[in-house]
Amino acid sequence: MEKPLGCLSFSGLLIALLTFVILGAILFTQGGAMFSPGELNAQIAAAPLGGVRSHAELEHDCGACHTAPWQRNTMSDQCLECHTNIVAEITASQSLHGILMAEQGATCYACHTEHDGPDAVLTVIQTENFPHEVVGFSLEGHAQFADGTPFVCADCHQDGVAKFELAACEECHASLDADFTQFHVAAFGQECLGCHDGIDTYGTDFDHNQFFVLEGEHASGTCGGCHPDVRTMAEFKTAPQDCYACHAEDDEHNGEFGMDCAVCHTPTDWEQATFDHNLSNFPLEGEHADAACEECHQDNIYAGTPQDCYACHAKDDEHNGQYGSDCAACHTPVDWKQATFDHTLTAFPLTGAHNSVACADCHQDNIYAGTPQDCIACHVDPVFHQGLFSTSCTDCHTTTAWSPADYNQSHTFPFNHGESGVSACTVCHDPTLNTYTCYGCHEHTPANIDSKHREEGITNYTNCMECHPSGREDEGDHGDGD
Repeated sequence: MEKPLGCLSFSGLLIALLTFVILGAILFTQGGAMFSPGELNAQIAAAPLGGVRSHAELEHDCGACHTAPWQRNTMSDQCLECHTNIVAEITASQSLHGILMAEQGATCYACHTEHDGPDAVLTVIQTENFPHEVVGFSLEGHAQFADGTPFVCADCHQDGVAKFELAACEECHASLDADFTQFHVAAFGQECLGCHDGIDTYGTDFDHNQFFVLEGEHASGTCGGCHPDVRTMAEFKTAPQDCYACHAEDDEHNGEFGMDCAVCHTPTDWEQATFDHNLSNFPLEGEHADAACEECHQDNIYAGTPQDCYACHAKDDEHNGQYGSDCAACHTPVDWKQATFDHTLTAFPLTGAHNSVACADCHQDNIYAGTPQDCIACHVDPVFHQGLFSTSCTDCHTTTAWSPADYNQSHTFPFNHGESGVSACTVCHDPTLNTYTCYGCHEHTPANIDSKHREEGITNYTNCMECHPSGREDEGDHGDGD
């Protein structure tokens, strides 16, 4: 008979049974503590998660985090049962957890370790692959210190990677340039991450011209000069871009020219202003363009400046108001002296020869108002027909030419008497219209006329018109002896 194995002997089986009983009692009384690799983290959460405020409260409930091999849930699924806020982050492609899950397929325990003691950190990250830019700050500009020493996480995250104290920025940069850091913090505060992203998007290489072109005096200004008391990029972007927002206190015009300073001023030099008067409702032309501003705008008053000529040129009015106050009717800004009066606008339009007459010929001693408009005032009744007609010269004369005149009144003797056509008045009336003679045309002498009439028995023949009113020879009574 063979000797049985020792483990199958009565004593061996008894010892095994006692061992299982003891282990069962320990497992019953202490849960899974006997299998725990270490104590759980005792960090207290701000609010309960899954009914507890720290992992340490789960030290007897291994199944709260760990799953059996035959279960479909994973340990990460168990984490999300409590940390429900992370579920939304995982599904957000631009969040930290979303990027880590999409790019690295990470599990919760890959970064968040446990059983390292109640005071151990809960987040341990493999920094060489961590996409730091997803938290809003790239490490591109912080790869190494000024002396070439590489950065490590603890340089900025002094209390673990899950925490960051902004004081670390100030301490580090003060060691590089204390004066600038002090000035910068005083101007923009200590919330460095409100503007800085690690790659100096808004640093020394920032192209301000994308938002507001800096030229002239603007280029030498400080950021705080236009962006006072800002703490975030959002606040930087709210800075007004209109001139008046900054230069209202420099407005010597007290708002009279509106708020668009760029109409006159440039960033090159605020004092060297150029006002484009053509943009106003009074463009400057001719001599006006050379006039100094204060000649029209007394005491720097611009609004309400009168635009009528007389307001400025009353002192130059040689007509003493006789032509009214509308100087532009005759004068132009090109040359005040070169005036052109449009006489057609008056009650006496100039026509014919009147157009070439000098003003002084009608307006003696520069007196214009009340100048008589009847012809006789200028054209004295000539001796030739003095007193024979009315003063209405236009019955015979025109402005085209004073002579020849066109006589339109009754005249028994035909003007076209004889063979030479229409005769001039002076042919018969010489030297005045008060007298007439027939000898200016007929080819005979007074002696021949006398002889001829006497042959007919006519002795009173000196008044030719008495017998020949129409100029015909056969007119009149013959031989009456009169």
